[in-house]
Amino acid sequence: MTPEKIALVQSSWEKVKPISEQAAELFYGRLFELDPSLKVLFKGDMKEQGKKLMATLNLAVVSLTKLEDILPAVKDLGRRHVQYGVPDESYRTVGEALLWTLGKGLGDDFTPEVEAAWTETYVTLSTVMLEAAHEGDQPVSVAG
Repeated sequence: MTPEKIALVQSSWEKVKPISEQAAELFYGRLFELDPSLKVLFKGDMKEQGKKLMATLNLAVVSLTKLEDILPAVKDLGRRHVQYGVPDESYRTVGEALLWTLGKGLGDDFTPEVEAAWTETYVTLSTVMLEAAHEGDQPVSVAG
């Protein structure tokens, strides 16, 4: 990611942090609207889950300038998502819900440039998670 894109993500995140509780509610509302089947993956207190989501996003955003420092944690998160039963397809849905939430929370400040920077951030991190989730997977052979 370019320093300019990182700056866009970080400055826009500063505007989201004061409304993080509402943003988390918007996010999960949208996520479950897009894919109701994901709701069963969340068994605990959704307010607490929202706090965890915002804390994770905050760590990712503040670490964008030193991404290599958080990659082990991002990979671990990807591995844990497999254990939770998170399907690979849901990563796209989560990205869609995240961008929608940012758009709602930032309003006019969610410019096309900000959206592109957040999209790149999400794709980068979710790709690392998915790759870690499938480390050690054996290729499936359909040959007889």
